[in-house]
Amino acid sequence: MKHPKWVLPIIVISQFLCTSLWFAGNAVIDDLTHVFSLSESAIGHLTSAVQFGFICGTFIFALLAIADRFSPSRIFFISAILASTFNFALIYEQNTLVSLLSFRFLTGFFLAGIYPVGMKIASDYYEKGLGKSLGFLVGALVLGTAFPHFLQGFSIQLSWSTVLLSTSTIAVLGGFFMLFVKDGPFRKKHPNLELSSFLHVFRRKKFRGAAFGYFGHMWELYAFWTFVPLLLSTYQKLHPTILLNISLWSFLIIGLGGFACVLSGYLSSLFGAKKIASISLTLSCCCCLVSPLLFYTNPYLFLAFLIFWGLVVIADSPLFSALVAKNAPSENRGTALTIVNCLGFAITIISIQLINFLTTILDIHLLFMVLAFGPILGLLHLYKKNS
Repeated sequence: MKHPKWVLPIIVISQFLCTSLWFAGNAVIDDLTHVFSLSESAIGHLTSAVQFGFICGTFIFALLAIADRFSPSRIFFISAILASTFNFALIYEQNTLVSLLSFRFLTGFFLAGIYPVGMKIASDYYEKGLGKSLGFLVGALVLGTAFPHFLQGFSIQLSWSTVLLSTSTIAVLGGFFMLFVKDGPFRKKHPNLELSSFLHVFRRKKFRGAAFGYFGHMWELYAFWTFVPLLLSTYQKLHPTILLNISLWSFLIIGLGGFACVLSGYLSSLFGAKKIASISLTLSCCCCLVSPLLFYTNPYLFLAFLIFWGLVVIADSPLFSALVAKNAPSENRGTALTIVNCLGFAITIISIQLINFLTTILDIHLLFMVLAFGPILGLLHLYKKNS
């Protein structure tokens, strides 16, 4: 079935612009810590607040089957406006830790109407070659996630409030762009509200295999992204003569993963999504296991390793989403993607908080070996019989 060629670029651009809200708080964490007198553990708490908001939002969206019952493009637009508003609220001068956490929570809540809904819109247009299409889409998410680090990494520093204003403004723009995308030709409207519909999808064995592979991937992904600046700053402390632009390198390590998503999408059309996803998951697992050696290498090898890790840690994400969408009933596809996102991001809170806690009791060089448990369990479920 033919559709306008500009549809995917619009979805990708909108996704990029809107998901820049995700790590906006992390990019200006030093400023927030100083201005509002926050503790050093604030980075983990603020990140987890976004994740927790996203979890609650995706659960409500899945429970009410919102993306399957109403126009996904309009849901995306409304969510972009609301998420942008709460992101911008971080600059309020009377903020406290409680209000900052609340605003990040609400930003995350309405990101539930952006990320999984964007994938739902893409799957309504592209049944064939979905892995390739989602490769572009998740690639946009990665660049959007890294973008605040890019803004903060300029040698002429932008003020922290300008970073927040910029991310909120472009997210509003992304929401408006999505209004030009009509409901896709493969969309099947869910006619009635069935509060248990999000549970039905797990009855399918292949769906469960893809979902649990995704969960293992998520255990590692956001914890790695959250603590990339910590990896860089720790290395710099161990090697005082080496000066790193931590924000700019954080952008490169995270952002280059967007190209890995596009590449994995193309490779999946040649070799299959499951095979490429498993290779990526295996390589990222290996990175976790050898990470203690990282801090004793020269800076070129250290940075090259982190870039490689940033590539393989995300390359499987669009493929797992494609496998989830492929193995879900078409009338429940939006709900299936949303509930899998909900559970996946719930797992990220556990791994982020675990790493946050372990920083106080464990040698920092050993921290990231803990992240290997996710990929190992994901691979076991991915290749479980009949999955």
